[in-house]
Amino acid sequence: MNQFFAYMARLKLIRRWSLMRNTLPENDAEHSLQVAMIAHGIAVIAKERYGRDVSPEHVMTLAVYHDATEVLTGDLPTPVKYYSHEMRTAFQEVETQAVERLMKMLPEDMQETFSQCLVQTDSYAHSIVKAADRISAYAKCIEEQRAGNHEFDAAAVTIRKSIDAITLPEVQDFVREMLPAFALTLDELNAPEVKV
Repeated sequence: MNQFFAYMARLKLIRRWSLMRNTLPENDAEHSLQVAMIAHGIAVIAKERYGRDVSPEHVMTLAVYHDATEVLTGDLPTPVKYYSHEMRTAFQEVETQAVERLMKMLPEDMQETFSQCLVQTDSYAHSIVKAADRISAYAKCIEEQRAGNHEFDAAAVTIRKSIDAITLPEVQDFVREMLPAFALTLDELNAPEVKV
């Protein structure tokens, strides 16, 4: 019996933003879907507008599994994860062990393919996923602020600065063209003459 996909189903049980008051709780499964859609969109922009040699489907797959290890580690809050160099190094070791454990939950003939999804690298495709992850986090901040929750104000500023520092033009195109719509209400989204 292989437990990998049963564990992946538990992403919906991993709560994000655990140290902050949320008007609408978010879990890792919801977050992973949003990151996958955003990453796919960025990769399409990269391929179509900038002629990059990238597979949007591959990028989307990486994004689906980008937080997979959290079914074993939980979602460690950013202030804890990045508290010190020692803390970050220790958490990287925990993530490496979590990947190894997840790999053992798959049949041997599937492990090589899935290792490409679970092991984070410095590849171009992973840089798109990291950008999409930041954009998703910023969209969450926008959602909370629209609901009157000031708990996310400082996070919004910090995350937006990190997004603005990304030098990939495909990411900045997505931010400029797609991100403003996250601040709209449903009625505004449905209005035919919406200009953002």
